[in-house]
Amino acid sequence: MWRELHPNVRVRIVNSFLARMVGGAVFPFMAIYFTHHLGPGLAGALLAVLVGVQFVAGLYGGGLADVWGRRRTLLAGEWLKLFAFLVLLAANLHTPLPWLTFAALIVINVSSGLINPAAEAMLVDVSTPETRTFMYAVNYWAINASLLIGTLLGGWLYQDHFPLLLAGLCVMSGVTLFLAWSRMTETLGGPRPSREEVRQQMGLGPLARSYAQVMGDRPFLLFLLGFLLLMTVEFGRSNFIPVHLAGSFPEQTVLGLRLDGVKAMSVLTAVNTVMIVALTVPVTTWVKGRDLTRLMAVGFALFALGFAVLNVSLSLPVLLAASVLLSLGELLYVPTRQALLADMVPAERRGAYLAVNGQTFTVGKWLAALGIPLGASIGGAGMALVTLLLGLLAIGLSVAAVRQRSLARQTQAPAPQGV
Repeated sequence: MWRELHPNVRVRIVNSFLARMVGGAVFPFMAIYFTHHLGPGLAGALLAVLVGVQFVAGLYGGGLADVWGRRRTLLAGEWLKLFAFLVLLAANLHTPLPWLTFAALIVINVSSGLINPAAEAMLVDVSTPETRTFMYAVNYWAINASLLIGTLLGGWLYQDHFPLLLAGLCVMSGVTLFLAWSRMTETLGGPRPSREEVRQQMGLGPLARSYAQVMGDRPFLLFLLGFLLLMTVEFGRSNFIPVHLAGSFPEQTVLGLRLDGVKAMSVLTAVNTVMIVALTVPVTTWVKGRDLTRLMAVGFALFALGFAVLNVSLSLPVLLAASVLLSLGELLYVPTRQALLADMVPAERRGAYLAVNGQTFTVGKWLAALGIPLGASIGGAGMALVTLLLGLLAIGLSVAAVRQRSLARQTQAPAPQGV
């Protein structure tokens, strides 16, 4: 099945694995880096700026991929990323220079805003409804496997060998640039636009009109909102849930190891990651040929139910069972929802549509951060109810979106000609 995928897809999955493996060893620790060098207040403000930069860059990159081309936009981002990684290494090779480091991270976030929408549009361009579930499942497996390896590398090397990690980023960025340049082909059809045409279509006005049309697509907007609510649930694992466990989980000895709330959260995350890595292929094989909308809805339900339990329970066996449950939900909804999304996106605006879809992760993080003060007011049981409500709304909105899109296509389809 892997060999049947388009070469662009195979290169994208390999590049994503390599980039995230080393990136996962560095970027999760940048909050610690800025806190150490600039203080916690300024560190929080700088990280918020970085999120905003990637948000804007992602919207611009999506529009550029539709006008300038997928491959050209992606390669521009890869070159920019390599340059920024070299600056990042230079800024930390001897005496750490936090402000130069911050400037390099801004450029890295801009490059990600160019690369990700172009790559996502390219995946849809060269795939078919029959291959998309497998393609997205393998891609998701690669992401989780790389992040697992990267987190382990970062935990061991960040403190004493930070420049070595940054050097690894530079080398890996050079490899991904070479693979993208030598193995990927352009997938945007039509004549190649001139620089003047690109300039005209990428102005603020045309770009705003393009995204206004995306946001005026009611079925897509419902589908997007459903996923946003689910992402708000997921990012609770970085907000209220660890606070809940750190403050209330009773310390206990398990298999000779002392377990507190923070360590328990690490164990639950590890269970989730290992299950994704181990079960992606068999679950994807089982999913093939089944009703994608129904499986997505079941996946959403299991995912929300698992997180609801994490918000309220303090029993280790129950928490482990909930982690298994949400992992099964994740295995079901990720490839099915991605395949349905690809089918909903118009071919002529894939970059813009997928760029908007990508912003749900950013907005979901912002909304999930509200869980900390909200949880302090309503407690774990209240947060569990909120999580279940968000899950139900996510199911209802997403299923309604798929049905509306299907109905619209049936209405627009030409009537069969009589004999």
